[in-house]
Amino acid sequence: MLDRSVSALSIVVRSRFYRSAFLSLLIAGIGVSAATPQLTLFLVRDLGAPLPVAGLYYVTNLAAPVAGYAVGRLSDRSHDRLLWFRICALIGTAAWLAMAAANTVWLPFVISAVALSVAGGSMAQLFAACRDELSRHPTKAENRVVATVRMAFTTGWILGPVFGSWFGGVFGLRALLVATAVCTFAQLIPLGRQHVERYHNLSMPPRPASRRQIDQLMPLLIFTAVCVLAMTGDTIKFGYLPIYMAEQLHVSDSVRGAVIGVQPLLELLLLPVVARLADRFGPMLVMTGGAALGLAGNLAYATSTSVGGLFLGQALTAGLWACVGALGVSIAQQLYPEGVGTASGIFLSAIPLGSAIGGTIGGIGVAAIGLPHVFFVPAVLTTFAMVAFGVLTARNHLRMIP
Repeated sequence: MLDRSVSALSIVVRSRFYRSAFLSLLIAGIGVSAATPQLTLFLVRDLGAPLPVAGLYYVTNLAAPVAGYAVGRLSDRSHDRLLWFRICALIGTAAWLAMAAANTVWLPFVISAVALSVAGGSMAQLFAACRDELSRHPTKAENRVVATVRMAFTTGWILGPVFGSWFGGVFGLRALLVATAVCTFAQLIPLGRQHVERYHNLSMPPRPASRRQIDQLMPLLIFTAVCVLAMTGDTIKFGYLPIYMAEQLHVSDSVRGAVIGVQPLLELLLLPVVARLADRFGPMLVMTGGAALGLAGNLAYATSTSVGGLFLGQALTAGLWACVGALGVSIAQQLYPEGVGTASGIFLSAIPLGSAIGGTIGGIGVAAIGLPHVFFVPAVLTTFAMVAFGVLTARNHLRMIP
């Protein structure tokens, strides 16, 4: 096992696979984040969908956990971990091209639920391959290695929306969807013909034969559900915080953009910090702290009457998402070590699931209690998540090298 002093960055730079995974996630992050904020506009402007119907598009994210579980199970039975990464990427390429060619409102909904939910599994299987490599070549810096690789996707989400807004405005939204298809295919290029063999831990004690699979999955499912509670506020924020700033605080377009854009930038800076804290104090304890930051962030949104309070909320929320991004998939893999592909697929599908649930809660909450008080709802849910993380920490469900 490598010494604690070894730099995670040096490990990533020296490894051909980690370098390739970093570039692949950067390309994928740019492509997905360029198109995602523009999809509602595409449905309304190009396909003529009413705004309420277009808003229902993100409900198709409810299919993501089913697809993530299915792809993960298939990956855990494959010899080469990257096989299903490549299959998901090709399915995603075809899906985005079909989206660009769609001429009826219902077709993007079907494409998203059936094909893009499967395509989302590519990132999960890349992280499963990272876990296989870390198991084969252990290091005390493994949380920092995963966080370093994960930084590529976060960087893509900083660059992608800017690129998507410009590209869609100049060339049109259908051309933007084609560009997203190109990025989805291009994520295959850095990995070339590399193979990552699925890791078999011969020292792991076998599970009792009488235990049902659902019992084996239960710690992972509980952890994922708790993460969904913590993440619901993000969709509400993206959907309604710009409206609150424009209609009630009357701030300029540039200031609104700065408020929204500061979170992913701070998240990127916090990822290695969170990973280092996890290596020292344990990942579950750090996740509990992340949920506390998320709670404080939602309270800042709910009580702010100025832009300064919203900047504070964004900074606090960045702490939560840095914890989820740096540690979530690693914790999930540790909770279900005999199926890291399944664990990765289930956990990463929690992000779109949280988006769908958050969108539903936000719509109901805004109608009931208005802005900005709607953010008290995700504050309550994040409180439950913080308590649940604390219980999981106290019961020591997860043991990792400090």
